[in-house]
Amino acid sequence: MVLRSVFDGRPVVRPAFPDVRDRAVWDAADGTELLAEARALLARPAPVLTATAWARTFRDGVRTEYEDAARELRERVTTLVLAAVLAPPEEGSFLDGAIDGLVALAEATTWCWAPHDRHAAARGEVVADPDDPFLDLGAAEVASLFAWTDHVLGPRFDVRAPGLRKRLRREAELRVLTPFERIRDWHWLGLDGDAHNWNPWIHSAVLTAALLLVDDEERRRRLVRLVVEGLDHYVAVLPDDGGIDEGVAYWWHGACRLLECLDLLADATGVDARELPVLAPLIRFPHRMHLGGDAYVNAGDAPARLSPAQPWHVLHRWGARLGDDDVRAHAVSRARASGRLVWPSAGLGRALAGLADPDWRKAMTDEPAQSWLAREEWLPRVQVLVAREAAGTPHGLTVAAKAGHNGERHNHLDVGSYWVAVDGVPVVADAGQPTYTAASFGPDRYRSWALRSEWHNVPEPGVTQEPGADRGARDVRVELTASAATLSADLAGAYPGVPRWIRSVRLVRAPHAHVLVADDESVRPVRLRHVLAGDVELGEGEAFASLGGRRVLRLSWDARHTTAELERRPLDDPLLRASWGEHLSRLTLLVREGPARVRLEQVR
Repeated sequence: MVLRSVFDGRPVVRPAFPDVRDRAVWDAADGTELLAEARALLARPAPVLTATAWARTFRDGVRTEYEDAARELRERVTTLVLAAVLAPPEEGSFLDGAIDGLVALAEATTWCWAPHDRHAAARGEVVADPDDPFLDLGAAEVASLFAWTDHVLGPRFDVRAPGLRKRLRREAELRVLTPFERIRDWHWLGLDGDAHNWNPWIHSAVLTAALLLVDDEERRRRLVRLVVEGLDHYVAVLPDDGGIDEGVAYWWHGACRLLECLDLLADATGVDARELPVLAPLIRFPHRMHLGGDAYVNAGDAPARLSPAQPWHVLHRWGARLGDDDVRAHAVSRARASGRLVWPSAGLGRALAGLADPDWRKAMTDEPAQSWLAREEWLPRVQVLVAREAAGTPHGLTVAAKAGHNGERHNHLDVGSYWVAVDGVPVVADAGQPTYTAASFGPDRYRSWALRSEWHNVPEPGVTQEPGADRGARDVRVELTASAATLSADLAGAYPGVPRWIRSVRLVRAPHAHVLVADDESVRPVRLRHVLAGDVELGEGEAFASLGGRRVLRLSWDARHTTAELERRPLDDPLLRASWGEHLSRLTLLVREGPARVRLEQVR
């Protein structure tokens, strides 16, 4: 119990965070863009949360109709709250709009997203029971929104809407704090050793509500103690290399929320936990997985292109605290590329913290640009290698390869898969996360084409990969030199009935940069799958991938013993289209005999 030993027994006070009356803080923040967005929101009707939309999860598997509306309503309230804080006191329209949205959320039957509500599912019902709330990510999001809103706008509510703060506290108590305290075997606690992003995501909301909404000091201390105890389960499973098997997109929901919890706990108790050994490698994970621009290694349920709407200031603050210039440089660069200081869609508490942080505002304007891109990065716990043609730049070839196993959180069937980016843009690619449905986390999960091994860059030695933590790579080896970087592994464990299958993925830097992928010769014929972005031309013994009408990557193989087939897959899923456009292509090489080797090189 690492965190508990640090924080246990400490007195707990409310964090000293500025509210709306601290005009020196809020007048220093440029609110021009946020105020304009808030005015546009007031001109549009607020989304309505309906029972029919919630029930669709159970009726036809569609969960996005309700969840999108719930997210839109939360983001609307967040933007209006920020505008009410930043605007002159006499401009009351933002405050009224925020009040209306808060009450709409308070009157919703449930804050839980339907696929998560195991209570409703157990009853065989498609309507949530307000007397039997389920504490999930949706409930956590609203509780955090209520807590930060109450804290920062409370003095205005006391004048404009007496009784509102009592209502916010009541709902957070009934739906979040009481269930959290009463039920101590929530699956997301990780009591069985399987703590994932839900753990810090929900604990961060409970901690915020406990610190900002609970007046009773003894109860506040008791809730904080339970939060610390729960976070310990998450810290216990973090690997010492800082790797997150859920990927970079989920780093922001899991690891980043742990960092924010530590910030809140430091403010509330005066205890600084920055010396925990796991934190230094943990904050390095996002930039270690960076390919270039908005592209990151996206194993499992992660989009190929990371949304810019992240709390980059949290990463920057922790980089400064732990003296890691690469972390700081990555955070500032990506925030500048996003064009914003903060993003309301990342959450109210995060946006408030970024706006109120003078160091973050100064960093965004004054810190010089510098590179964080190492020549290679190897994370042995999650078994991911990222290697570049040259350190310090995304230009040229970047290869990523993973070993791992098929029981990773949010995993796809992708043991032995690899990526190749050209000038930081993925060309040999992973399709990534399709839109979630009710089946996304059930027994039918791997019916989705985007999750199956046939649509990952892996071999198919007569059979496809199977799910499970026991379906993984063995004898994983990495060799790193100035001239080359290689990952090799026996992938047989991922395939039923295959005794041995050695694959090696090698980036050769000199004299002519290229990637060489070589597969075992024990089974023939074998299919080698390649998922490619852009447009693909197939020729004799070679294929060219083009982006923006320009050839960027050549793949070549021994045409004497190999047959090539090219399939173009139109994309209708909005998440996949956002990453790849209208289509992806799959190049399948059927190797009948002899070596199974593919060479990839940039077209210069």
